[in-house]
Formats: sequence, C-alpha cells, structure tokens
Amino acid sequence: MICVQPVCYAQRAMRIFVALDLDQPIRQRVQSFVQEIRNTASDARWISGESLHVTLRFIGEQPDAAIPQIEASLRSIQVEPFQVTFSGTGFFPTPRAARVFWIGIEAHDALAHLARNIEEALATIGIPKEDRAFSPHLTLARTRGGSGAPGRHKDDKSNRQFAKLHKLLTTRPAPDFGTMTAREFFLYRSQLSSKGSQYTKIARFELQAA
Repeated sequence: MICVQPVCYAQRAMRIFVALDLDQPIRQRVQSFVQEIRNTASDARWISGESLHVTLRFIGEQPDAAIPQIEASLRSIQVEPFQVTFSGTGFFPTPRAARVFWIGIEAHDALAHLARNIEEALATIGIPKEDRAFSPHLTLARTRGGSGAPGRHKDDKSNRQFAKLHKLLTTRPAPDFGTMTAREFFLYRSQLSSKGSQYTKIARFELQAA
C-alpha cells in the first residue's frame, strides 16, 4: 500500500518475467510443426505462435513502482551475444505424466550464464533467488490446469492428454528448427484474458560484452 495521510491507496501491480524472443525464421518453423501435430492433443493448451518465448526468469507480481528499479538492475548485465539452437522435443516431467510439451534448446553454457546473471542482478534489489535449477526449453503446450514448471510435483499423475502426440513423435526423427543469435532479451508483462495469457514487452536489454 502507498499511504498519503489520511488515505491509503492500493498499489497497482503487474505479473512480469524475463525472456528471449525468437527470430522470425525459428518462429515460423515451430508454428508449422505445431500445425502438423496439435490435433493429436486437442485438449491441451497450446501457446500461440506470437507468444512463443524462452523464459529466463519468472518474477511474478510486482508493483508498478518497482519496474524502474527492476529495469535498472537488468541493464547492469553485460553478456556477449551467443548462438541458440532449437531441436528435439520432450515432456515434463515424463511422457506418461506429462504436464508440458516442449522443444529442446542448446546454447552450451551461454544461456545458463545469462540466466545466472539475471538471477544475481534481481537478487541485489531484493527479489529472492529461485530454488530450482535453470532448465532451458521452449514450451509449446500444457495440460489444462497443470503447472508449466519442470521437475516432478507431488500431484503429478498419469494422464493421456499427450499420449497420441508421444506415439506420433516416436515414429519421426527429432525435429531441427534451426539456430539463431541471441542479441537481446526482454522484460515482459503477462496478462490473463479469455483467450489465455497475453505477453507484452515492456523493456529491451541489449547483449554486449563488458
């Protein structure tokens, strides 16, 4: 709350996260792949093509007044541009108890290095570090009501929402969506709507050497 005597006003807040955007050729290949397979898991919540991104750090609800400080902390990061390859697919936590269907990411240690720098920068302004390890992936679909986080949850159980999709993928070679150069990352705002989550870029951060 912000208090101005004698009245207190509730602070506005927004749900935010830090992520890489996709180059358009990668996005188009992923969208074409999704169009081929999505009818095998029609009950899942598929991410729209324009909303695809690689999450580096989910921050959560923050008051509007905190955004400038968060932006300033992220601008202090100095990391060189790096190559990111998108290939293969998988399920969290397992195909038989899948909550998330994803595309794999290979960036050697560069992507994890950027994520660590983001974590450290945010920690300096009081945003707690995450307990779980960074697990780079590109989410394509989730089960309805299921968490998008990697790793096992106590309420995970067998389900068949992705059973047909898993069976189809075992008959195909692992897909390769190409390689891009990551030259920037973004602070995004997430807003829920009747059509699902809507993501808006609110700040851009260029990757550059120290």
